[in-house]
Amino acid sequence: MSHALNDSYELYNGVEIPKLGLGVFLMKDEHELIEAVKSAVEFGYRHFDTAKIYGNETYVARGLKESGIPREEIFLTSKVWNYDQGYEETKKAFQESLDKLETDYLDLYLIHWPAEKFVDTWRAMVELYESGKVRSIGVSNFQIHHLEKLKNEGLLQPMINQIETHPEFPQNELHEYMKRNGIIHESWGPLGQGKSDLLDSPTLAKIGQKYFKTPAQVVLRWHLERDEVIIPKSVHRNRIKENSELFDFKLTQEDMHEIALLNTETRYGGNPDDQERLKETSIKPLK
Repeated sequence: MSHALNDSYELYNGVEIPKLGLGVFLMKDEHELIEAVKSAVEFGYRHFDTAKIYGNETYVARGLKESGIPREEIFLTSKVWNYDQGYEETKKAFQESLDKLETDYLDLYLIHWPAEKFVDTWRAMVELYESGKVRSIGVSNFQIHHLEKLKNEGLLQPMINQIETHPEFPQNELHEYMKRNGIIHESWGPLGQGKSDLLDSPTLAKIGQKYFKTPAQVVLRWHLERDEVIIPKSVHRNRIKENSELFDFKLTQEDMHEIALLNTETRYGGNPDDQERLKETSIKPLK
């Protein structure tokens, strides 16, 4: 195991979050996901990011159990979905996630999207945090105005904001806002979610050749140079290993400048200000 995979950032409450984790978005196949988690543990990953809406919390739990890793060595994140938002609903959803993950606490719990009831949801999460049931709390897909709304309510500030981030969409303004306010920046879709030709960039290939690294490794290192937590997802053992080999090189300021030129302000995931989508996904499906 590489000790570098233990490298972490400190949240403002003193909890440490590993810089690298395994994301499991869209990973639905039970066997595939369990094997991915076990491979990740073997290669030194100790941070795993899931969510209720992914429908795979039980598989993550099984993978961790089969890996034999002690619970206290794992940093485990889940998220409350839009149709579970609200004060009482959030507390119930949190317990459901605990049960599926076969644990009595989470290391991080996030509001998945800024749906209509997110302030009430946050009040419940603050209580869960203060009661010791979760070690840290944060948000996902929040814009500056959403973060400002929580601040104006006089509520505890999120410790982390997990947002779509990659060289084509670096979220520079939001990144700087979070840095000023002591909110850790966590990137989802750090490689562009496979929806772009980012990894075919000659710029990334050229930089990678200098360090004997792949374009994907260069991009993931770029995130680390920006002090971001990253959760690249993969079910492929060799890719999980490749994604972890980021701690034996650093990018220069010139490298960072060249990568900055790849910015096209292209968002590949959902827009947090798409009110129609937020309303639709806040309707609980009939069982």
